[in-house]
Amino acid sequence: MLDLPIQILTALESASSLPIASSENFPDIDPLNVKSALDSLQAKEMITYETLETEEAILTEEAEGIVKDGSHEAKVYDAVCKELEGLKISELPKIVGAASAKVGQGKAFKEGWIKKNGDRLVKAVPSIKDVTREQLTIIKETRTHPSQSILSDLKKRKLISMAKRISFKIDKGPKFATEIIKEETDLTADMVTSGSWKTKTFKPYNFKALGAPANSGALHPLLKVRHEFRQIFFEMGFEEMATNRFVESGFWNFDTLFVPQQHPARDLQDTFYISDPPVADRPRDDETGEPLTEYWDNVREVHENGKYGSLGYRYPWKEEESLRLVLRTHTTAISARMLHKLAKNPGAAKYFSIDRVFRNETVDATHLAEFHQVEGVIADYNLTLGDLIGFMRTFFSKMGVHDLRFKPAYNPYTEPSMEIFGYHSGLAKWVEIGNSGMFRPEMLESMGLPKDLRVHGWGLSLERPTMIRYGVSNIRELVGHKVDLGFVKTNAAVRF
Repeated sequence: MLDLPIQILTALESASSLPIASSENFPDIDPLNVKSALDSLQAKEMITYETLETEEAILTEEAEGIVKDGSHEAKVYDAVCKELEGLKISELPKIVGAASAKVGQGKAFKEGWIKKNGDRLVKAVPSIKDVTREQLTIIKETRTHPSQSILSDLKKRKLISMAKRISFKIDKGPKFATEIIKEETDLTADMVTSGSWKTKTFKPYNFKALGAPANSGALHPLLKVRHEFRQIFFEMGFEEMATNRFVESGFWNFDTLFVPQQHPARDLQDTFYISDPPVADRPRDDETGEPLTEYWDNVREVHENGKYGSLGYRYPWKEEESLRLVLRTHTTAISARMLHKLAKNPGAAKYFSIDRVFRNETVDATHLAEFHQVEGVIADYNLTLGDLIGFMRTFFSKMGVHDLRFKPAYNPYTEPSMEIFGYHSGLAKWVEIGNSGMFRPEMLESMGLPKDLRVHGWGLSLERPTMIRYGVSNIRELVGHKVDLGFVKTNAAVRF
């Protein structure tokens, strides 16, 4: 038997008209094998071809039975006609089968072919036309039907299924021949020496051919956006804070920031508490290891009775609550440590951090139990709220966000506080992009910082700008087991 490329060339040579259809000339050959042969011949410019995609109707096993023996409703009608006094309903499944009785009886009633007379079925018309059988017969012969509504109805009744069929329209190429000449791919030394290269046919180079894809690693979109944030911070003269403390005591995570011990954020439904070990030691200096007794007492005093101009919260502050270990709920705990260190040598400073924080939240399309927080603080003398607003405009403009709005807000550790909104042209609406404020005097002065040293602070999540940048609507498609690795590999580095 001739191989497939020769069969194609022979079919083209003997065809009375061109182009020819692969579905008619090679109906029993797998379309993938046909395409492989066509590609080989087209590369030699012996043929040209066009791919055709059509949708065909395929009969199910039930439909094949209808074509052979008639539809369920026709079987029911025939069974009723054979009984002169009508057919008992209870006898119908025994005669036509349970499946035909169930489906065919309802259909025959709907068509008005039969009617009920007591407990019997009697015919209502003298004769019928088995339309379903005729429709399926046409489909079996032609693989389709002129009426799309009939195809839809038969598909709903699960009598047919639709399948894509690939075929090819084939024509002769500029170098058509019925014999395939072997093309050489390399010019060898022997060919040059013997002169045989003069009679050889060489395969032309395909300069448009794509190389094999190289497997390589890829940065996750979150890491790409994180890199851009870091570059912006470094460009603006910030120093990156160490963020390796995932577990913090309630003292650093809450009390130093003047979150009262009865605050809802400290409840089990909002915070992950550590069970082993359950508590930490009293805070110590990271460099000397000495207990921070004065700072500890200052924080206690501000909570219980007020200090540094603050009235405090006026409640009995508990040491055991302050020493409970938690998974940090924000990176502001790191900022508090850095500002306490700054108190040893007060002066202007700029710090930032980008790392994971943990909240005991219900997981949904926009929330996870852990996410990344981007945070920055600026310390300097005699700073004002206007300085903070001006800095926010400069900072976000470097990310391509130029239209900002500021809304008054409440944070336990900043006053005044502001939510930051940016206009997103892609979404055509204002989107909350961060939170900000000026740290309260009782927070800073209890650390030992001078009274006229002010500190700006602001934060935002890393996930939200990443989702907006990459068009991700469900955060679980960005982080977790549902992440598409193809999405990670093919997305370009972000540019704000």
